[in-house]
Amino acid sequence: MKSIFKFIFCLITFGLFGCGGNAQSLIEGQIAPDFTLEDENSISYTLSDFRGKSPVIIFFYPKAGTPGCTKQACGIRDNISKFKENNIAIFGISVDSKETQRKFKEENNLNFPLLSDEDKSVSKSYDVLNNLGFSSRVTFIIDKEGKITHILRDINISEHADQVFELALKLK
Repeated sequence: MKSIFKFIFCLITFGLFGCGGNAQSLIEGQIAPDFTLEDENSISYTLSDFRGKSPVIIFFYPKAGTPGCTKQACGIRDNISKFKENNIAIFGISVDSKETQRKFKEENNLNFPLLSDEDKSVSKSYDVLNNLGFSSRVTFIIDKEGKITHILRDINISEHADQVFELALKLK
């Protein structure tokens, strides 16, 4: 009975609190866990390939196609030119399948890679997997040396793109 109440509580508060998975085990200043994931077109991206080259923004989001995730991703889309002009790599990651990511990208004309963490291994290594099995909305800013410089847990999706751009720009 207790687990049913917890599940209902998580469903109600999912967007507000994330029900766990707030990256509490990671700290700013540590090397970001390396990973290789494929995007919606089966192109592989490895985080360590960006070391010495560019800052990286990784934003985890719960579910492709939901209103909050769409608004957050479209904010990045609308500002992608300033990320590219300043050599800042940006990736969206969720536990959605590559097919779901592809559909989400096409429907919203997204212009950056959406990585599929369908086996949830990267979400677990970044400690963002919540009790419902989705990634919580958490963003990591990683410098050229591969160190986490910022972990954003309380995200205002309307201001997310501008906020992460300003933080990453300081790392150039």
